[in-house]
Amino acid sequence: MIRLFQTFGGFIKDLRAQKLRTLLTIFGIVWGTVAIMVLLAFGNGFQKQTMKTMNGIGESIILLFPGRTAKPYMGYGTNRSIRLREEDATLLKNEISFIYQISPEYSTRDAPLRVKSNVRNPNITGIIPIYADMRNIQSAPGSRFINDLDIQLKRRVVFLGDELADYLFSGENPVGRYVFVGQTPFLVVGVMLHKEQDSSYNSRDQDRAFIPASTFAALFGHQFINNIVVKPEHPTVSPIVQDEIYRVLGKKYKFDPTDKEALAMWDTTEFQKMIFYIFLGFNVFMGIIGAFTLTVGGIGVANIMYVVVQERTREIGIKRSVGAKRRHIMFQFFMETFFIIAIGAFIGCLISLGILLLISMLPIDEFVGTPSVSLWVALVALSILASIGFIAGFFPARKAANLNVVDCLHYG
Repeated sequence: MIRLFQTFGGFIKDLRAQKLRTLLTIFGIVWGTVAIMVLLAFGNGFQKQTMKTMNGIGESIILLFPGRTAKPYMGYGTNRSIRLREEDATLLKNEISFIYQISPEYSTRDAPLRVKSNVRNPNITGIIPIYADMRNIQSAPGSRFINDLDIQLKRRVVFLGDELADYLFSGENPVGRYVFVGQTPFLVVGVMLHKEQDSSYNSRDQDRAFIPASTFAALFGHQFINNIVVKPEHPTVSPIVQDEIYRVLGKKYKFDPTDKEALAMWDTTEFQKMIFYIFLGFNVFMGIIGAFTLTVGGIGVANIMYVVVQERTREIGIKRSVGAKRRHIMFQFFMETFFIIAIGAFIGCLISLGILLLISMLPIDEFVGTPSVSLWVALVALSILASIGFIAGFFPARKAANLNVVDCLHYG
C-alpha cells in the first residue's frame, strides 16, 4: 500500500512538471472512451428499438397460411387448394406436444365500420382470447380484450385498434359505445394500447377490429379460416413444430408432408435470428471503430511513458543501486500508466453519460431508439481499456526494469 501511494505521488509530481504533455495524453484516452461508449450505446439502442418493433407482431410465432399442392399424392393431382378450418387449430394443439399456444384467425374487409358520419373499411378479424397474448396486444386502461364468454355466447362485441378507434370516435373514449359493422351494431369493449409494429400481415393491429371467432363465423358465414397463429414452447423447437404441422395436416387433407407449397409458413423466429446477427455484426463494427480510436490514445500513452523512462533513467539507477528490484521499477511505471488511463477513462465515461443523457431527450426513439449503456457495453469498453492499458504500460515498464544500473547512473 505504501508503494502504491509513493507511485501515485510520483505520478502527481510528473503531472505537475509536464502538465501539457500529460493532459494531451489523457485527452487521447478520454476521446477514445467517449467514441467506444457512444458508438456501442447507439448500436445497443438501435437494436433494442428494432427488436421492439419486430416483436409488435408477436415473439417467436409461426403464421400458418393455406396454399396449393405442388406434388401428386395418393391419387390426388397437383394445384389442389388446401383450406383450413377453425377446428384444425384444436387438432394441431392436441397432436403436437411442442405447441404452447395456438389460435385460428378469420379475416375480411367485406363490411365497413361506421360511427355517425365516420366510416372506414378496416380488416375485421375473428379470433379467440389467447390471440392477444400471442400477438402482444394489450388493452388500454379501462378496457378489455375478447374473453371466453364472448366466444361462448357469440356476443356482438368488438375490440378496436387505437388508430381505428381514434378515427371512428374522433378521439373520444369508445368503450361502452356502439359501432356498426355493416348494418349490425357491436359494443366496443376495448381499445388496443398503442404498440410499435414494424411488420404485419393483412394490416397493422392499430387499424384492425377484433371480434369473437364464433361471432365472425355466424355473421359472415365463413367456413374456412384465413390462417392459424402458432407459438412453440421454445424457439429452438420451431423447426420440429413446422414438420409436425405438415405431417398432421397432410394426413387430414391428403397431401404429401414434404410438399412445402401445400401450406405457407412465416416463422418470425428466423427473421429475429437474422436481425440478431445483423446487429451483432453492426455492433462489432462499431466496437472496432471505437477500439481503433482508443488504441491511438493508448499508443500516445505508451510513447509518453517511453519518454518518461528516458527522462528518469538516472532516478531508476539510484533506486536500483539502493536495493530496488526490477519488479519494483516495473510496478512503478506500470501503475503510472494505469493512473493516466484510469483518469482518462473516468472523464470519458462521465462525458459519454452526459452526451447520452442529452441525446435521450431528443425525439428520436421511434427511429433509432434511445442509446443506452447496458452491461455488455460496459464490459466491452472495460475490456478494451484494460487490454490497451496493459499493453501501453507493460513495454515501457519492462524497458525501465531492464535498464543497466551502471548505465543509468552515468546517464546525462
